[in-house]
Parts: sequence; structure tokens; C-alpha cells
Amino acid sequence: MPFTANRQFKAAPRMFSSAKGMYYTTEDGRQVIDGSAGLWCTNAGHGRREISSAVEKQLSTLDFAPAFQMGHPLAFEFANRLAEIAPEGLDRIFFTNSGSESGDTALKIAIAYQRAIGQATRTRLIGRERGYHGVGFGGTSVGGMVNNRRAFVSAQLPGIDHIRHTHDLARNAFSKDLPEYGAEFADDVERLVALHGADTIAAVIVEPVPGSTGVLPPPKGYLERLRELCTKHGILLIFDEVITGFGRLGAPFASQFFGVTPDIMTTAKGITNGTVPCGAVFASRKVYDGLMTGPEGQIELFHGYTYSAHPVACAAGIATLDIYKNEGLLTRAAKMADYWRDSLHALKGLPNVIDIRNCGLMGAVELAPRKDAPGARGYEVMVDCFNTGLYLRQSGDAFAMSPPLTVEKNHIDDMMEILSAAIKRVA
Repeated sequence: MPFTANRQFKAAPRMFSSAKGMYYTTEDGRQVIDGSAGLWCTNAGHGRREISSAVEKQLSTLDFAPAFQMGHPLAFEFANRLAEIAPEGLDRIFFTNSGSESGDTALKIAIAYQRAIGQATRTRLIGRERGYHGVGFGGTSVGGMVNNRRAFVSAQLPGIDHIRHTHDLARNAFSKDLPEYGAEFADDVERLVALHGADTIAAVIVEPVPGSTGVLPPPKGYLERLRELCTKHGILLIFDEVITGFGRLGAPFASQFFGVTPDIMTTAKGITNGTVPCGAVFASRKVYDGLMTGPEGQIELFHGYTYSAHPVACAAGIATLDIYKNEGLLTRAAKMADYWRDSLHALKGLPNVIDIRNCGLMGAVELAPRKDAPGARGYEVMVDCFNTGLYLRQSGDAFAMSPPLTVEKNHIDDMMEILSAAIKRVA
């Protein structure tokens, strides 16, 4: 099982058998609130008939079409629909099948672009500590989660470096929305430019709000500074929006929420409401046009997947975008954000709670680790919540929460009541 303590799980399995709206149902018939939108992906809630109907129709019409040297209309319709909601200028779309594939695709596009414009020495990729960009060799290399990297150190890409993460518990604990302190962490780009030389660096990749390490909102001014430095040194800026994309913060993408536009953006998860594997990399016209060189009959980017722009995934994605548009879900988080923030921060003062963080409809509660047993307290709270009706994502001793965008105030109240009681019991 992926990212699972297999022996621990199999000793006491936690099994979902069905889902509808805001709730999973377990094998023994209990309802469990989905506090994390599955894995940050079921933004429109579960069991959406509009999507399943579109998938069923597509399977009986065109079940598969090759994406190499061939195409099908839905791929271009889907790409155009995505471009309509994309940050301004990021309207060139490359389809993948997951966030991991989107991450590796974006890195390859960045290196290929630099080479195509005559900057072939720019091969170095810069990630960030505590970052997560999937589990491909590229994403693992630029990622900054120690346990994800440790077993595969010998197989990571050469020429990788990392800027510091922005989690500053001493100065920013219990910040509401964006932390006040830490914009200066972006200046690590200057440090790496001085160390390696700007002419060796192809791209910097970051999540606007890291999710997998427990929701780390960027300090005020941090992303703006990062954009400024990348522009200054001719480095492409890549935003990993696999989690923050499709309405999670109250705008279609975090880029729009923060008013900072990258050169390349990765997405997946909410693109099909988690129903069919799919992802998309958004690139600027500058990047796209830079690759369109050489004879017209020449392949411009030697990269792709058998299932790129799979017809069924495109049908699911278009149906998902229709739901987002018809129900205003891409901006609904903005209306719920204050209630979400206040409800989360009401947990301050509970036993062992050392930090609470929030941004849009993302949030995290962090507990003090037990001596010599990091993650143990967090695991016990997670299991207690599951047993009492709440699913959330555990990340060590922190809990990352991001409910479906259809969440109502009563759902939030129930989530906080269950989590509060679990923290008290485990304390």
C-alpha cells in the first residue's frame, strides 16, 4: 500500500466502501466526514452523477485514442476550457495522468526550453526543503521531504539544490492566514545563484502552499520576492498547484489568489474531481514559443505518455469544470475561509497543540511529538478520528485538512468537534 505502514494497517484495517457528498461510508456502515477531499482531489464532493454519466458516454463512444501524432476533439476542448480559467498567459496545456507526472513533465519542459533558446548550460533544478512534487525521480530529487528521498539518494538527479523552507514556528506559530515573518527566505535564490551561477540554473519549483508537510502558507511577500528573483536571473519559476489548483484557496489557482504568475504550473487531483487519473501542465506562451523551433516536421518535445489526454479523462475533466462553473466552486472557498479559519484556531489551547495554520480551505493542526516517538501521537489521533467519524490526512504529528469545496458550516463544526475530542483523548 502506498505511503502506508502496511503491517500497522493490516493489523487494524480502515476501509471505505462507498462515498456520497461530504461523506465516506465504511465497510461496517459508519459515515465518516471527508475532511481532506480524499487526497486533496474531490473538490466537488463525492458521487457526482454528472461526471459518471460523461465517463459512461465516452467509454461507449471513443474509449481510447493515441496522443502521438494523432488527436481527438475532446483533448482540445478540455485544453481550451482549462485555458479559460488559467492565470493570464498560462494557456499552453500538456496533459499527464498524475501530479507526479506533471512534476517531472514541468522539469523536463524547463530544461528543454532553456536549451531551445540557447541556454544549454542551464540544467540545474532548484527545489525547496519540505516540498513535495510527486514520486518520479525528478519530483523526488527536487522534493524536500527527507523520508521520501532517503532510500533513493543514489538514484536522484544530479545538479539539484534546495532553498530553505518557510516554516518558522518560533516567529509564526498560530498565524491566521499568511504569516507575517519570513519573506526573506526567498533570498536563498540569491545564495544559490552566487554558489552555482545563474547560467547553470534552469528553474525553481515550489508549491505556493505546501500541503503534504502539513499546510505551510507562504509568508507575506515571499512569493512576490521569489518571482522577482527568478525574473532577474533568467530562471523559470514553476508553481506546483496539484493541491492548490481548482478552487482550494478561493480562486481557480493559487497563482491568482496570490497575484503571482509562474512560467509553468503543474496540476492534477481536482482536475477531474479525483474520478479518473489526469493532470495538466500549464506553460506560458514564452515557454511554448521557445520550444517551437527547427523544421516544422520535427518533434519539438520528446516527451509524453500513452494516456496523455485520455478521452475518458477529458470527458471527466470537462464534466468537472461544468460543475465548478455552475456551482461557483472555484471561488466558494473565499466565502467559507473566515469560518474555516476561526473554527480551526478555536482549537488553540488543547493539549499538546503547538501550531495551527490556515489558508483558504486548507488548514493544519500540529501537535508536539512524543519524546523518542515522532508521529506516534499524530497517528493515534488520526485513528481516533476515523473511529469517531472524521477522515483527515496525518503528516507526522500534524493533520492536514482540506474538505470538499461543497462543505457547509455544520460540517466544519462536526469536524472540529471530532478532532478536538480525539486530541483530548490521546493527550
